[in-house]
Amino acid sequence: MLRVSAFRLLGRRGASRVSLLEDFSFRYYSSGPLGVRDDTRDSRAYFTTPIFYVNAAPHIGHLYSALLADALCRHHRLRVSSDAATGFSTGTDEHGLKIQQAAAAAGLAPSELCDRVSAQFQQLFREADISSTDFIRTTEARHRIAVQHFWGMLKSRGLLYKGLYEGWYCASDECFLPEAKVTRQPGPSGDLCPVSLESGHPVSWTKEENYIFRLSQFREPLQQWLRGDPQAITPEPFHHTVLQWLEEELPDLSVSRRSSHLHWGIPVPGDDSQTIYVWLDALVNYLTVVGYPDAEFKSWWPNTSHIIGKDILKFHAIYWPALLLGAGMSPPHRIYVHSHWTVCGQKMSKSLGNVVDPRTCLDRYTVDGFRYFLLRQGVPSWDCDYYDEKVVKLLDSELADALGGLLNRCTANKINPSGIYPAFCATCFPSEPGLVGPSGRAQAEDYALVSAVATLPKQVADHYDNFQIYKALEAVSSCVRQTNGFVQRHAPWKLNWESPVDAPWLGTVLHVALECLRVFGTLLQPVTPSLADRLLSRLGVSSTERSLGELHFLSRFYGHPSPFEGRRLGPETGVLFPRLDQSRSWLVKAHKT
Repeated sequence: MLRVSAFRLLGRRGASRVSLLEDFSFRYYSSGPLGVRDDTRDSRAYFTTPIFYVNAAPHIGHLYSALLADALCRHHRLRVSSDAATGFSTGTDEHGLKIQQAAAAAGLAPSELCDRVSAQFQQLFREADISSTDFIRTTEARHRIAVQHFWGMLKSRGLLYKGLYEGWYCASDECFLPEAKVTRQPGPSGDLCPVSLESGHPVSWTKEENYIFRLSQFREPLQQWLRGDPQAITPEPFHHTVLQWLEEELPDLSVSRRSSHLHWGIPVPGDDSQTIYVWLDALVNYLTVVGYPDAEFKSWWPNTSHIIGKDILKFHAIYWPALLLGAGMSPPHRIYVHSHWTVCGQKMSKSLGNVVDPRTCLDRYTVDGFRYFLLRQGVPSWDCDYYDEKVVKLLDSELADALGGLLNRCTANKINPSGIYPAFCATCFPSEPGLVGPSGRAQAEDYALVSAVATLPKQVADHYDNFQIYKALEAVSSCVRQTNGFVQRHAPWKLNWESPVDAPWLGTVLHVALECLRVFGTLLQPVTPSLADRLLSRLGVSSTERSLGELHFLSRFYGHPSPFEGRRLGPETGVLFPRLDQSRSWLVKAHKT
């Protein structure tokens, strides 16, 4: 088991254990119902991805984390209509033993390896249209200042002491492990070798004098935090997992390594013989980005949502909140946790040769297409599987045929020769089914469509709040299918603009369908920004009319004037989304007729 020498009992600076707990509890729980939020939460929001380790090139799991954060951030911007109120950071984690070893194996200086791989992440995120406001590298001077100041806060509060730390260490995972988390597996020679029970990576026994953080004192404050806010960690199964961990022993945590062993990192202030533990270093990036230690950071923290993979849950849900509490700050507002991607049912692995290159996918399926696939198919609560056929089938069905076909039908010159947003006829489609008169043509299914699309923005927002972006896209897709059914049911291509009987209803059918498309385009902006822009531009929707506050679906149905009625449509923007399986290209032609 992990052991700390008698130094654990010596050198206590500051209050007793009981008074320390009371201090943390008071600081955290006395400021409101949950004790964690200040008045700035509603006006500012800060989203973060993990910072990605630069020991290997990016894969689709990294991109998935970034896309989840990007979609949450973009949706928030649609709600508040102010980019200035929303921050979004990503970046690269560039210190640690693993980087030191990977650079040596590649015959590079650590800084060269970091520059090379960090550039790959930055290029990927630019190509994937990730709308981050900051890309942090832990080798930056601003980050060193933040980390060393944070260290000083922990030290000044009596939470660091020097002791003999002895136990298993996994260089691949950059973490210490208790005996219960270590197992034996046959190595290359057939002998049993110790490995991490969770990751399967090799571990080695380490015994050295380090600085140690009094993590054991934070078990009760962490339990109170999580029990007081059931949504602090989402989805719920991960919240439950962390509470289970906190039922176990929570040993103090080594937060430094010998500089002679680990030189590639940030030195401990005042003690060059020690290097700050890579995870403490990395976690502080979330503060660095918002200006810590300058006072400006307080306007952003703790209004923060971390988006992380489940493999780093313990670091973000136990170590990080405890370190924050120790430094006199609150835990983040939310920790959103997602699972992993497999490939054709197998875990991605270099040895299996099945690591999926995200840049190849962006090129093959388009940026909007691959963004849509990962966010539509990715379910945070469990691992999701990738294979090419699934991507093609989904994108052709939902983006090319259903959404693209709907737009083609409603804007085609044959059906809409004037190229305008036609007028809505209230007598053809009265606001209540019981008011339908002799000229009314609306059916029960049509009222169901209007109801579904009217409630869609709220439904989508609720799914985003619950970290269920896949459900938000499922809801949009369902309404797209309903709208296609509406158009198919009333067949506007069979109606005649010259007929005084047909014309009002023809205009109404197109008006309703275009209004539905406007809602879909608005709601898809966080996921498929370029596609949504083309769709809204084709409808003649200006850049100032694309926020959720400006949506106002089907105003004429509810007895209000519509700013779109009679407006010219925007210029032709081409095929909304190209079919990937050209063997069924006849569907494209059918949708144009």
